[in-house]
Amino acid sequence: MENDIKVWLNDIKQAIQEINQFQPDKKNFLTFQKDLKTKRAIERNIEIIGEAVNRILKVKPEFQLTNARKIVDTRNRISHGYDSVSEDIIWSIIVRDIPNLEKEIEHLLSS
Repeated sequence: MENDIKVWLNDIKQAIQEINQFQPDKKNFLTFQKDLKTKRAIERNIEIIGEAVNRILKVKPEFQLTNARKIVDTRNRISHGYDSVSEDIIWSIIVRDIPNLEKEIEHLLSS
């Protein structure tokens, strides 16, 4: 694996770890809704994940990562269409997508 790609995968791993640290309780949407700092921190880490995936795809378009295009699109939506991103979407990413992405990144880094 190319060094740049490994660096970006580690950036994704770090962002996931921070998301998990900021929102350890994946069952309490109400707490998430009320905590603006946590919401913004998680949004920022989702942007970082999307940017890292985008860089990987620019260097290696055939790189296999589940939902890679969706991840980049989500990053763009948060960055540029910030007013169209609902708490429900972010929460869904935290609860459904981040755990799967975390496993996939761990697997890629250990290969």
